[in-house]
Amino acid sequence: MSLPFRIGVTRGRARTGAIDTPHGRILTPAFIPVGTKATVKAVLPESLAELGAQAVLANAYHLYLQPGADVVDEAGGLGPFMNWPGPTFTDSGGFQVMSLGVGFKKVLSMDADTARSDEVIAPGKARLAAVDEDGVTFTSHLDGSKHRFTPEISMQVQHRLGADIIFAFDELTTLVNTRRYQQESVERTQRWAERCVTEHRRLTDERRHRPYQGLFGVVQGAQYEDLRRRAARGLAGLDLDGFGIGGAIDKQQLGAIVGWVTDELPAERPRHLLGIGEPDDLFAGVAAGADTFDCVAASRVARNASAYHPTGRFNLVTAANRRDFGPIDPDCTCYTCTHYSRAYLHHLFKAKEMLASTLVTIHNEHFIVGLVDRMRQCLVDGDFDDFRSDFLGRYYSA
Repeated sequence: MSLPFRIGVTRGRARTGAIDTPHGRILTPAFIPVGTKATVKAVLPESLAELGAQAVLANAYHLYLQPGADVVDEAGGLGPFMNWPGPTFTDSGGFQVMSLGVGFKKVLSMDADTARSDEVIAPGKARLAAVDEDGVTFTSHLDGSKHRFTPEISMQVQHRLGADIIFAFDELTTLVNTRRYQQESVERTQRWAERCVTEHRRLTDERRHRPYQGLFGVVQGAQYEDLRRRAARGLAGLDLDGFGIGGAIDKQQLGAIVGWVTDELPAERPRHLLGIGEPDDLFAGVAAGADTFDCVAASRVARNASAYHPTGRFNLVTAANRRDFGPIDPDCTCYTCTHYSRAYLHHLFKAKEMLASTLVTIHNEHFIVGLVDRMRQCLVDGDFDDFRSDFLGRYYSA
């Protein structure tokens, strides 16, 4: 069994395509909103469908801890559990295990090759995760209980969650890890991916009553071209349905790094760029050959009163919006912009009303989903480069 993927138009490394999942087709390039705990915070699944989302991504780590993968499995899988009829993704939990475990964010500046890998920990944080060859032992951020993830356990959890696309368990590194440790991690992630493939096959055969789930391997290697290419070549030799591009990536090198990886991966399988959602990064990813993207940024900044606009992101709680009775963007067709004013949104945030987060999240997700949809159409029409130049020139003009 496999996850069908058809390539449409190609423009250099960039391409359009279609991924056929048991719960529907995803036209690519596509942005996938993140519903970490089986919900995009503050937004109904029906609203996600209305704003144009083709799929949603949830997190295996969080759903494993609460409510438990067995509960989601009993509900019929992630889609029925959250009342989402379309395609679903789950990531492996590796990012959350390590990012919560060492207290680091995704992007850090490169440090010297001096520190030992086991000393990499954010200032003021206690170590909550420990990696060994077999897997990761970690402490729950919810209640302090101890847990263990191995490649096999990650596959078992994700099969129970029932997403259409799942990811092999990988080790997340930070940019402060040494070059030596990055190389060791790439090799370990390869071995873990091989174990994931074996367990995925076993579970697929055992769970024939459930729809087929496509397995993506995750390419690591930080900023190092040779490690990224080696990681991609290693995963390309496995029986995988697609590939994720993950790890800590310096924003300035994103396009180059994705290009190194896509040059090594088989063209006939889809590539997902993990955790990327800012407009310039999305353009860079599409141009370098990534097919799908996910990121929490659109919903996270919305909850902090920040709205996307063609001329750049702005804050709705500033005094200028108090008596502005126009929409966030008069050209936007989302539900928020066609029904509510900046003044009302300003009021909701000042009054600390929950509706504020709902309405601005709807707009922000519509903005980013629609932006990548427009990129897809521009690839078909042959004017992607012109659109990129025009959009970024306006968006980052301030």
